[in-house]
Amino acid sequence: MKTMTRVRLELNRLKINRPKKRWRIYFVIVAEHPEDADKMVLTVIPNDPIRMVPSQENVVDFGGDGEGREGLLLLRREMPLHRELNVHCYVRHSRSDVRDIGEILSDIRTGIGADAVGLVENILGTTNIWLAIVKSALPLVGNVLRKIRDRDMGFISMFERFGPEFEQEEEIDLEKTGGHSTVVYSWSVDEE
Repeated sequence: MKTMTRVRLELNRLKINRPKKRWRIYFVIVAEHPEDADKMVLTVIPNDPIRMVPSQENVVDFGGDGEGREGLLLLRREMPLHRELNVHCYVRHSRSDVRDIGEILSDIRTGIGADAVGLVENILGTTNIWLAIVKSALPLVGNVLRKIRDRDMGFISMFERFGPEFEQEEEIDLEKTGGHSTVVYSWSVDEE
């Protein structure tokens, strides 16, 4: 039986680098389409924004400290043949107490126009609804998000080249800062 190599991306920790202590955070994730090299897919995670309060000191730990606890799953898919994966993470603060994630996807779809191909489900190992777009429309995503009245908290490139370090380690933890946000995320590789 042939084994399949799969990659998994999780968000482990988020820190907001601003003095304000109350936030309603969500993420717009853009990734390569697993079946069509000419397309990208994007989604909004989680369904309801994460409410941060002063006692959290602007930090959310998604994995916690317990053994076996994992972070916030962003995607899980088969290893690309070229062993590289391009993923973008936009951190956003909802200015509305009630943010409709479907409305955000609809606004992005409208802003991208004809380059938005359609909605897809059951893709990238999550139950999220993803919007497929042509790869050439990728530069439009940031511009479209600027027109949505929520606050831009930062952009993080989670691009990864799965090199020999993944043969030694099953999971690699990385930390990056973009804008007002610092994230700790992990890429893991496993055989099925």
